[in-house]
Amino acid sequence: MQEFDYSLDFKAIDFRQHPELYRMGRGEQGVLLVEPYKSEILPHWRFKTPEIARQSANAIYQLFLNYKAQQDFVGMDMARKFLQMGYTRARRYANHKSGRKYDKDAQVVLPRVEDPVKAESAQIFYEKWQLAKTDSLYIELRDRHRKQSAEAQVLD
Repeated sequence: MQEFDYSLDFKAIDFRQHPELYRMGRGEQGVLLVEPYKSEILPHWRFKTPEIARQSANAIYQLFLNYKAQQDFVGMDMARKFLQMGYTRARRYANHKSGRKYDKDAQVVLPRVEDPVKAESAQIFYEKWQLAKTDSLYIELRDRHRKQSAEAQVLD
């Protein structure tokens, strides 16, 4: 798997116009960098309560479907990343009320205290994330993008 390329000038690149420059990376890498998608998706990303999480996950998944209709892989992948990040962040707050996993002074893992509200928010995002990442067109476009990216790297 190709690593996310943090060396790019993200302020200057429109990834809708230059999808060939996009690298998936691992997990949520680059989720807050890739424009114009970040600006389109981020305003919808919330997880404070299950109701808010449901509205957020539904809105982001609808963006995923809109990008899918356009066969816009970068948009689909960014929406998938935001859904994944909704799950991971809500899960972190479900496990640790402060959102901090580690004690800032001792660098030890803080005790887990389950917050059922945040756990429900996490589950809502998890379900939409799974729908996105297992979508057959998403998988097809992802594999094609990875192959094209690998071929382009060989030519460089």
